[in-house]
Amino acid sequence: MIDITNQRFGKLVVVSKHHQDKRQEWFWECKCDCGNTKIVSGYKLRSGNTKSCGCLQKEVRNAGLHKSHGMSDTRLYTTWLNMKHRCYYKKNAMYYAYGAKGIRVCNDWFDFENFAEWALSHGYADDLTIERIDYTKDYCPENCKWIPMTDQYLNRSDSHLVTAFGKTQTIKEWSAETGIKYDTIERRLNAYGWSAEEAVSVKPHKKR
Repeated sequence: MIDITNQRFGKLVVVSKHHQDKRQEWFWECKCDCGNTKIVSGYKLRSGNTKSCGCLQKEVRNAGLHKSHGMSDTRLYTTWLNMKHRCYYKKNAMYYAYGAKGIRVCNDWFDFENFAEWALSHGYADDLTIERIDYTKDYCPENCKWIPMTDQYLNRSDSHLVTAFGKTQTIKEWSAETGIKYDTIERRLNAYGWSAEEAVSVKPHKKR
């Protein structure tokens, strides 16, 4: 048996061993960030099947992310959809940098609600973007984190890729789409510290 006391799994922190069932599986007493206590099997904790006492499901519903509450209108849903399109849709402008290189989305995240639960328990906010820790590996809980969009721009191996409004493309593509000059977008990101969304959306003032 591996002792997982004090380890964190989503919103749960393991407090102590609780009991062992007939199949020799250990169950653990866990404290949720919301204050509740829950008894969970070690398997469900390690596999990511259980990430909270149940409060995450309520957060998903309250945030309007559940299918019956118009999830298609949320930025998080757009992020999830674009992530899959980059990996599987060959006509996507960024497929060459993701799907064509063998980057995939883990099976668990093909269910949006699983992805949403992970996102909410790992600091998701509308001004952040998803980042793979190891660019050679897939989109999955152990290889992803949320970071400011400008940080993602600076960290990419191809620094000409910019993610804004849940969409990733080159500065050249953003320039063609928005009519803002390539050099203007690049200066805003590198020299002026603008967010990616501001850099590709704010129209320059015309000189008089």
